Amino acid sequence: MTEPRVEIESLHFSVGILGISAGSLLLLVNGYSHTQTGPFIPSTALGILLLIVAALLAYAGVRRSLNHAPLFVSVFLTISALWCGSGLVHILAGQGVVVGQAGLRDALVPGLVAFTLALLIIGVVGVMQREVVLSVISFAVCLACAHEIAGLYDRSFGQGATAANYLLVCLLGAYFGTGRMLKYITKSKLQLPGTGLVKKDKLTASQAQDKNDIVITGLVMNLLSASVFACSLLGVVSTLFQGQVPWLWTAGVYQIGVCILSYRCLDTLSATFYGFTSVLKFAEGYTLLLTVWRPTEPYFPVPFPAVFSILFFVLALFITQKSLADGLYLLFYVAYCIAIAAQPQGFFQGGTQGVQAAIFIVSAIMVLVSLHNMASPWRIPTGEGLVKALVSRTSALNLREQDKDLHAPYLGYSKYADAEVLGHACSVLAAFAITATVGPSGPLDIVILPWAVVAGGALQLLSGSVAFARGKTLESTAFILYGIMWVVWGLTRYGGLYGATRGFNVAVGIICFMLFNCFVMVGTLFLSKAWFAYALTFELILISFLLDAVNALPFGYDIGVTIIFGLVSFYCFLANLFNSSFQSPQLPVGEPFIKLSGYGGGSGKCPHVPARKATSVQKIADILKNGGTCGIPTDTVYVLVAACNRPDAVEKAYKAKVHAQDRPMSLWISSIKQLEPARHLINPLLWDFMEAAWPSSISMVILRGKWLECFGLKDSAKYIGTPQSIAIRNPNCTVTTHLIDLVGPIAVTSANPTGEADTTHHNQVYAKLGDKVDGVLCDGPSPENIASTVVDCTKIESGNIGFFRVGIFPKSQVLQIFERVQRKHKGGGVDNTAFVTDIAEETTTPETAVRSKGELSSVKEEVELQEEGQDK
Repeated sequence: MTEPRVEIESLHFSVGILGISAGSLLLLVNGYSHTQTGPFIPSTALGILLLIVAALLAYAGVRRSLNHAPLFVSVFLTISALWCGSGLVHILAGQGVVVGQAGLRDALVPGLVAFTLALLIIGVVGVMQREVVLSVISFAVCLACAHEIAGLYDRSFGQGATAANYLLVCLLGAYFGTGRMLKYITKSKLQLPGTGLVKKDKLTASQAQDKNDIVITGLVMNLLSASVFACSLLGVVSTLFQGQVPWLWTAGVYQIGVCILSYRCLDTLSATFYGFTSVLKFAEGYTLLLTVWRPTEPYFPVPFPAVFSILFFVLALFITQKSLADGLYLLFYVAYCIAIAAQPQGFFQGGTQGVQAAIFIVSAIMVLVSLHNMASPWRIPTGEGLVKALVSRTSALNLREQDKDLHAPYLGYSKYADAEVLGHACSVLAAFAITATVGPSGPLDIVILPWAVVAGGALQLLSGSVAFARGKTLESTAFILYGIMWVVWGLTRYGGLYGATRGFNVAVGIICFMLFNCFVMVGTLFLSKAWFAYALTFELILISFLLDAVNALPFGYDIGVTIIFGLVSFYCFLANLFNSSFQSPQLPVGEPFIKLSGYGGGSGKCPHVPARKATSVQKIADILKNGGTCGIPTDTVYVLVAACNRPDAVEKAYKAKVHAQDRPMSLWISSIKQLEPARHLINPLLWDFMEAAWPSSISMVILRGKWLECFGLKDSAKYIGTPQSIAIRNPNCTVTTHLIDLVGPIAVTSANPTGEADTTHHNQVYAKLGDKVDGVLCDGPSPENIASTVVDCTKIESGNIGFFRVGIFPKSQVLQIFERVQRKHKGGGVDNTAFVTDIAEETTTPETAVRSKGELSSVKEEVELQEEGQDK
């Protein structure tokens, strides 16, 4: 059995609080024991321990990110990023990369400034929301960071004040975390005073997803990276150097996490934005790292940042659907990219750093406003809904409803939003990045590598992974293949690994990629014309890579094909973004060149509706009542069903596949009450066995009889079972039993042609049966890939049962249930009162009948407890 959600949340809270307490203990010991000669804990060891604690806090924050706990998530992930970045800096100091007190100060101060401000804002919002523990922790760590900054500039200030703040955090965290942990371990029997959590109104899953608490962490990471360059501009630090790279790359890694979790919250726009900003963070860190090997500052090519500014601008237009403030915030990144393009030294020049200083201020304001609006019932106006209201007044544009079904993939349902917008945008960035010409001084003097490897590689791999999680096999294959190619080619051509030689060994690898992409191109023929153009133009880029590898590249060919690929990718980016925002009009992506009845052809002919909606179940029920056949999920695999009271539909379902004699149709009911009209025709032992064993994954084969006439099968009864027997089942699946409640008993057969494997996903139903199915109830992959257990009850009157097939339900449990029911009957209790007319009156009385029902209930309860024990 799974733990209640409240208890699991309490555990995550305890883990996070105790993690903060552990980290604070580590830092206070280091602070109090710090001497003029050096720290008590070696810098490398301190850094590694801080990284371990940071990972623990990140785990606790991520686990709570979908449960609408904005302050909890913000505090834990912010402190996690603080200790991650400072831990990496301490490791660099321990390894001699960061040298002396001045070097440590220049490395640590930019990050500490950002987190001091971020934690101050979080603490203020916590006070406003009466979150005492979280606000005290935020203020204490904020003051610790401020005192550490003072100590770095004036050694006489000492580390005692910093340690005192961490002492407060340690004591508070230890007490509160221990109290929550005791409550969890003792199942609420023991709880320390004052450690109870404030009970708030519980949001539904969709409401929690709409909030997307994780974006606060993304804003804090923007604040962090901006702080590095703003501190350089204002003279807070003396120089930009490799000691500040940990802060920038920590921000990049955490923003990739924000991107993934935003997809999990079905927030495509935020996920795309933080994917974009993570690219900038890695590029900023890369340029600072280059100064170690190159005496001169690297050169920034114009095409990439110019194209990046266009992508940011387009995204800003669409993100105004969420709020006007979000759109205005993105315009600062448009200005930032323009500043990079306008100045050849990019991040190192004053104009770019000035925009970063503005981003620092605006990000702080956005953290305050966004966190307050998420945590508080009253909101600061941000222009939310303003653009939607304006667009709704125009007849030319019809906004699409931004609900969970918007992100449902073809014929299905997914926990993740579509990542194609980010995937195509990354292709645009990588394509225009490699249009830059490498000078005679080598590829490292021009900043191309992070754009190609991070944007074209890492983020496309992320997009492919999200597409795979959505069941989009072809799209995920394309993104992952292209991502690997961008990484390999970027490192080889622009990472200094290529050298001046050209050879057949590189050409062989590129030819393999070309062959793989040919298979992708064939697949896109069944997808859309836009995807085919996307794959075809990438093949042209691979040809340019091949020609370059054999030193036969025509002048201008590589630039031409990359621009063409970039433009095609930009159209795909714009089309996906536009079509996900507007119901009409739609930017055309083109119908597939080839259509197959089993793939993509069923969306218009055969309704595919999500099982989680009551209206969807009602729609499938209406189809069955009108004589249709449908594919539905069960507690095992997908099946094809027809209503028993529609003989024509039963015949249609039977003829939908060529049946073997050993695979007849079966009869399913939602509860044993649906057999009440035929109860007087059913053996009492069999009846009680059914009542004790169902609902479950047990099919019972019983003798045919007149009882079958009660279901309206008429002549179609011959299609169910064999001439001697019939299989009947009450499935242990809420959706299935609800559907049978609406329709009545159903005739069931497997949703696959005879001889093929069972159907374990709703996508396979129409693909296997085509136009023979009139509707599909979609519920993703089957919970079990093993079929039901089939029990032979044809000789149950003699006290014996057999097994035709042992499936998901264990044979031992079936025998245990039957033995207990049989034992009750041997004791004289007969529960089928309608069958009493054929038994002597003295064998049953009202008292024994009542006692039999009580015994039967106890049998079911005992078996259920044993099943739960096995599940554990």
